[in-house]
Amino acid sequence: MKTISIPLKLINLQDDGFHLLVEVVVFKEKHFAVLDTGASRSVFDKSLIEKHLAETITVSEEINAATLFTTTTTIQATIPELKIGRLKIPYYETVAFDLQSVSDTYQQFGHPPIGCIIGGDILMKHKAIIDYENLHLILQK
Repeated sequence: MKTISIPLKLINLQDDGFHLLVEVVVFKEKHFAVLDTGASRSVFDKSLIEKHLAETITVSEEINAATLFTTTTTIQATIPELKIGRLKIPYYETVAFDLQSVSDTYQQFGHPPIGCIIGGDILMKHKAIIDYENLHLILQK
């Protein structure tokens, strides 16, 4: 198995501890994603998905593991290609909900806006290793 190393950005949200960001590319646009080992699956911002996939999204009222702590409507969609470093994930089936409040909080502290959260589904499948010392995410292709 080939491994790839992706640089991480460590940010401090004042008294909320440290968060890791990784750059992803969806719809040929770069976005920052929060690396969240506690999230059961990856989620994307609703507005990002609606902007690019409005005609193909499915709306669900179900509350699933990814949205356990939210009551907002979940959008389901398939992203043609998700890139994390040199890792390319074709036809990534995702869920989306409103991440604007998360993004706003990051921006208030001078950090970039957030387009998604990379969670356990991708991290587990690609056998993720987080190298805190060198600030790299190591994934298997």
